[in-house]
Amino acid sequence: MDQLLIRTHNGLIQGYVQNGVRTWKAIPYAEPPVGERRFRKPLPARPWAGVRSGDMTVPLAPQRVNPTGGAFRLKRDQIPQSEDCLYVNVWAPDEPAPQPLPVMVWIHGGAFVTGGGGLPIYDGSELARRGGLIVVSLSYRLGPLGFTHFSPFSGESEDGYVSNAGLLDQIEALRWVKHNITAFGGDPQQVTVFGESAGSMSIAALLAMPAARGLFTRAIMQSGASQA
Repeated sequence: MDQLLIRTHNGLIQGYVQNGVRTWKAIPYAEPPVGERRFRKPLPARPWAGVRSGDMTVPLAPQRVNPTGGAFRLKRDQIPQSEDCLYVNVWAPDEPAPQPLPVMVWIHGGAFVTGGGGLPIYDGSELARRGGLIVVSLSYRLGPLGFTHFSPFSGESEDGYVSNAGLLDQIEALRWVKHNITAFGGDPQQVTVFGESAGSMSIAALLAMPAARGLFTRAIMQSGASQA
């Protein structure tokens, strides 16, 4: 059996080996939040036909990027930006384990206005290899697209504008993990979320949100709290 070809709830995805670790990138966990979906809660990704390549670059959510690079920043032309940014990356040890492995889900920082789960500095291959676990990184909407208070404009609509859509994106990504990580060799009952800066602040908020209940079992907050 091809250990790189994984069947998710949405369809087949073909991975590859990177640094001795099985890798699947740019897996959609929600519908693109564009057009009529802009400023609205994320909806689960639709199924796709055929085999999706897991060797693609996750676009950054729209953000201001330092044109000359700099610490932890990329030049504008290194990674594309798109509102279609709701994807996860998955890393797993090269050899499938006899038992489901613990899962760590990374939520990136960046003051809620910059960053992305697909940045090279967040490559999870080394952690997966050394830790013998499954690593997931997620991307979410940033800035005015992800953290504006739009819900007062929704009226009585159940699918109207929402506030803090970026947090709802994170919850949808965690739902994807719960429903699909078994196929990658992970244990959905052993999911740890971890993040720094805005990622840590997000985790503090997720700990208090009923919608996130049951989607993770442990949390690591690497600086930053929701009341900061």
